[in-house]
Amino acid sequence: MKYVQTDKAPSAIGPYSQAVIANGIVYTSGQIALTTQGVMLENDVVLQTKQVLVNLQAVLEEAGSSMNNVVKTTIFIHSMDDFVTINEIYEEAFGSHKPARATVAVKTLPKNALVEIDAVALLK
Repeated sequence: MKYVQTDKAPSAIGPYSQAVIANGIVYTSGQIALTTQGVMLENDVVLQTKQVLVNLQAVLEEAGSSMNNVVKTTIFIHSMDDFVTINEIYEEAFGSHKPARATVAVKTLPKNALVEIDAVALLK
C-alpha cells in the first residue's frame, strides 16, 4: 500500500491521505472546493464543482492515474437542486469517459461545501 500526497491539491484536513494505492487501484479521498492554500471557495456550486474536479485530477495524476482511468465516483451534494449543474460540469471534466457513479444528497459536508467527489481508478 502506498499513500499519495501532492501539493497540487489541498492537504488532508484530517487523519487521512489524499489517496491510497493498493493492488494497482487508486482510492481517492473525497475532494471539496479547497484551494491548494486551504481556502474554501465561495458558496457557488459551479465554482466549487470545478475546483473539486481540479483537485481530484491533481490527486489522480500524482498517483499515476488520470480521469480516463476512473472506474467509479461518488458525488455527495448539499442539494439535489444542484444535480443538473454539477452533472454538466462533471461531464465536461470526464468527456466521453463514463465511470460508474453514485450521487447522494447529504445534510452537511466538511467546511459546509456544496459538493464532494471521491474516485476509484486504475493505475495507468
